[in-house]
Amino acid sequence: MIPSRRSFLLGAAALGSTVVTPDVAEAARLITAQDAVTSDWGLVTRDVERDLVPHRLTRIHGRAPAGLEGALYRNGPAKFRRPGGSAEHWFDGDGLIRRFGISDGQATLSARFADTPKRRQEAEMDAMVVPGFGSPGDSRARIGSNDDANAANTSVLRVGDDLWALWEGGSPMAMDPDTLETRGFVTLRDDLKSMPFLAHPRVERDGRIWNLGMNGTQAIVWRLAADGALEDARVVRLPRASYVHDFTATARHLVIVLQPWVQVRQTMPFSSGFEWQAGTGTRVLVLDKDDLDVRREFELPDFGFFHLGEAWEEAEGTIRFDVCATDDMRFAAAGASKILNGVPVGSEPARLALAALRPDGSAHLERTAFIAEFPRSDPRRAGLARRYSLHTSGEHADRPFASAIGLYDWSAGRDIQYDFGPDQVVEEMVVVPKPGRSGETDAWLVGPTINLREQATELHVLDMARLADGPVASWRSHTAVPAGFHGIWAG
Repeated sequence: MIPSRRSFLLGAAALGSTVVTPDVAEAARLITAQDAVTSDWGLVTRDVERDLVPHRLTRIHGRAPAGLEGALYRNGPAKFRRPGGSAEHWFDGDGLIRRFGISDGQATLSARFADTPKRRQEAEMDAMVVPGFGSPGDSRARIGSNDDANAANTSVLRVGDDLWALWEGGSPMAMDPDTLETRGFVTLRDDLKSMPFLAHPRVERDGRIWNLGMNGTQAIVWRLAADGALEDARVVRLPRASYVHDFTATARHLVIVLQPWVQVRQTMPFSSGFEWQAGTGTRVLVLDKDDLDVRREFELPDFGFFHLGEAWEEAEGTIRFDVCATDDMRFAAAGASKILNGVPVGSEPARLALAALRPDGSAHLERTAFIAEFPRSDPRRAGLARRYSLHTSGEHADRPFASAIGLYDWSAGRDIQYDFGPDQVVEEMVVVPKPGRSGETDAWLVGPTINLREQATELHVLDMARLADGPVASWRSHTAVPAGFHGIWAG
């Protein structure tokens, strides 16, 4: 079924109703002091006042591995507060796209805000007025479509000659991958302008892109060529209106996990329309990529989640995927608002689990005791069986940010970790395959941390096969950039 933009964007009605190196002194002015944030993780949600011009990072440990050349792109919110009104939820800050470049053994960092209508409107008013995931907004907001509220703040995707900044409720925002200059919203087809496009697309090994756009009990399924050209857009019905931040895929199937955090009303902020329906289980919808009308449904116990790992299908037909599972979604509903004020969240962190969907219609969730978020794996193995799950770790109820990186071995049932220590906030790391090597652990792990003691962002490279040994190379900036959410490597 070809989607009707008018019928699909029902949420819009509810939305509407409601290379020069700077000196250290200039760099310090890029970040405003936040006296209201008193916790040791205050740097994670500090406000960036302007773009960060490219500058060279200082090498503080080791050397860059030979052959590691490219850029780590990351996205995340970095402007939350203005004099006339502030965002009330971590997920609602303006998107700042970071570029960590590694070339000839040296590392650089630059960052630019996505130039969205939301950001321009709020800069004009000097107030955060646009409604979002957990911020109600106010009557001054000018909202004509989903993209007027688009913060472009969650993830990135390299498509052809563009870098897309992604948000889950609206269009991708195209940016220049070298300068990070904003090029504008991407319209995949004129009659589908401003349709939702999740921040977690799944990319096949040949580059084909699959994604979803969510609206209650219906989802648009996007299928794009590697260069971003639209191949197909279809609407599918869902068993219930669960919150879906992420989905996964095998070589042959799309896997949509419908947790018991369910939308019961259309209201703003968006998260206030959801309720945790304990005891109703987690439903999993499996769609055939070749024929979206061919579908199967499975039942798993209650669990909440933000992120899934890549799925695979075994020879006899069992589908498996990893998930960072929680007991409920209190963090999304309230915890991420507390973070902005430096208040302990108080809820238990996610733990790693492995789901199995069997050909006979039964399903099983194997839970581990290991704290885990931001699951990643080797992009060369998208849709293929694998042994390992990369993840962050070290969070606890009074500290909602990771301090460690972990690699779970599903065959051995053990987790290999490197802990950066309590003075570091560890962000998601990506898997970068080693040139000419094909083993699952023949890869580098690349990602940033925030060094709370040094008040600085750092970039690290670890050997996936020797993760417990820690970084083989590390660099440090002269300033701290707030934590990002998701990123990619482009070689």
